[in-house]
Formats: sequence, C-alpha cells, structure tokens
Amino acid sequence: MLLLKQLMKKVIHISNYMLFIASILLVILSSMLIVLIERESFPTFFDGFWWVMTTVTTVGYGDFYPETVGGRWLALFLYVFGIGLIGVVIGKIIDSLAIYRKKRQEGDIMYKGKGHYIIIGWSQKAKYAIKEMLATHEDIDIIIIDQLEKAPMLETNIYYIKGNPSEQEPLEKANIQEAKSVLIFADDDITDDQLADGKTLLIASTIESMAPEVHTIVEIMEESHIKNFKYMQIDEFIISNETISSLFVRSAFRNGMSNIFGQLLRRSQGDDLFYVPVKSTWNTYKDAFDDLLKQGATLVADRHQLNINRMLDQTIPNDAELYVICDKPTYQKIKRG
Repeated sequence: MLLLKQLMKKVIHISNYMLFIASILLVILSSMLIVLIERESFPTFFDGFWWVMTTVTTVGYGDFYPETVGGRWLALFLYVFGIGLIGVVIGKIIDSLAIYRKKRQEGDIMYKGKGHYIIIGWSQKAKYAIKEMLATHEDIDIIIIDQLEKAPMLETNIYYIKGNPSEQEPLEKANIQEAKSVLIFADDDITDDQLADGKTLLIASTIESMAPEVHTIVEIMEESHIKNFKYMQIDEFIISNETISSLFVRSAFRNGMSNIFGQLLRRSQGDDLFYVPVKSTWNTYKDAFDDLLKQGATLVADRHQLNINRMLDQTIPNDAELYVICDKPTYQKIKRG
C-alpha cells in the first residue's frame, strides 16, 4: 500500500498529456491482450474493449469476465493500476473544467475564435446591446472587456476578459485582430463628459494601433469631441447626449415619435430595420424598391443615404448596402427568396 501510495503521488504530478496517452495505451493494449489470452470468452476486440472499460470505470456489468489464470492476472492488474490511473485522469478532467470555469468568471482567459464582437466597458447600455445582438444573431460570440472582479455575464457564447482596455494585453487576449467589430461604451462612472471622452479616446487609439481594419464604433458624450478622433480610423460615432436630447425634443413636438424610433431600434416588437443583399436581377433602385414592396418591405436606405425615393432611376452600385423596414417573418422570406 505504501508503494502504491507513492506511485499514485507520482502519477498525479505527471503532465495531463502523458496521462491521457498512458490511459489510451493501457485501454487499447489491455483490450488486445485479453482477446489473445481468452479467445473464447472475448471473441472480438470490441468485447475486450467493453470489458476493460467497464472494469477500469468500476461499473462491472459481469456480462464478460476472464476464466483463465492469465486473464484473471490481467484483471487484477487493471483493478490496482487501471482503476487508479483512470481515476486520476477523470479527476484531472474535472479539475480542468473547474479551473476553466473559475478563469472564465475571473476574466483570465485567452479567446482564440474569429468573427466575434468585443464590447468595452460594462454598463446597463452594454447589457441592452448584448441582448439586441443575440436577438439579431443568437450564435455569435461576444467578448466583454472591463476591470470588474467577476464576469457580469457568463453564458455559452459570452466571455469576459478582465483588464484595462487602453492597454494591449486584454485586447490581445480578446484576439482583437480577428474580431468582427468593437463597441466602445463611454464610462458611466465618469460624470465629466470631457474626461469620459478622453478615456474613450485613449482606448480607441490603442485599438486602432493594434487592429486598424476592425470595424470600430465609439460612444462619445459630446459631438464637439469628434475632432479629437480625426487621426484615427473610427468607423462610426454614437453621440449619446445629442441622441437622447434630440429624441426628447422630437417627442415633445410630435406625440409618439419616440415609439417610432424605439420600434426601429429594438427587435422585440413591430417592424425593424434590416439589411438585405442586392439581387442580381436588380439594376436600379426602382427594381429593388418595387420587388421588395411586393414582398411587404420598404426600401429606405443605401448605407447612410436616406433619399432612396429620389434615386429610383439610378443604377445600384456594386458596394451598395440596402436597408429595409419590415417585420421579421417578411425579412426571413426575403432571405429565403
């Protein structure tokens, strides 16, 4: 027992790779050996494999069992060393899963996927953004970067990386070079708009230096601060204060205006704004407009151009990005068509 105890201590400290290889070899060789020793009791390799697996996992169905001395000696060997080795391997697997979950909760992971979305700065706005993103495409991966002690959300396709986003290390862990898009939210804990946009500027400059090709969307508090970003290739700006104030004013002068904006911004109800790819049969905007209208959708924009109704006779360019207003069933029908 003392020798066995010392042996198990040494086995525990062997690398996981070597333990898995040793376990596989033990199972395969034992399966082959029992078939060679007892051909009548174990006519096929699978029968031997079945017996070895039920033995080392302590299941022991008793449907196969050795009858010769040699077979029983092999069984005794598996009872002592096989069960111990497999037990250590199973323990290692459980420990690895627990460690991985702990690392995910603490934001100490390295993401290696591609085509994911990165959200920088946790807030209620970021939470709503994730909800909308998953409502649009439920199978995407989302990375949250912040300096919280524990992950604010921990789902199958939502990951958390702890760190200062103005430094390269957490961005490298998020594999930012392979990201689809980066969303930078303003820090709600900073009450001074100038300081908040200054922090956003620092984060954006780090991102652009590492991954200039990644689509970057930045929330800023004041429109006048956009000029400070002019040397960076920021793709889009969301002006927080101006957007909210403008919506308040429009709603004040025209009752119900906020409902229109809310319906277009949320996927939960009513008609929404959707992107549709250009069909080969569409030559002009009128072709696209009429075809989509027949299907129950209204063509409203090409990228940032909202004057489609005055461009109907123009040819659709190759780089066009068309947007329509319709409900989700209509959009699904358009996609299928």
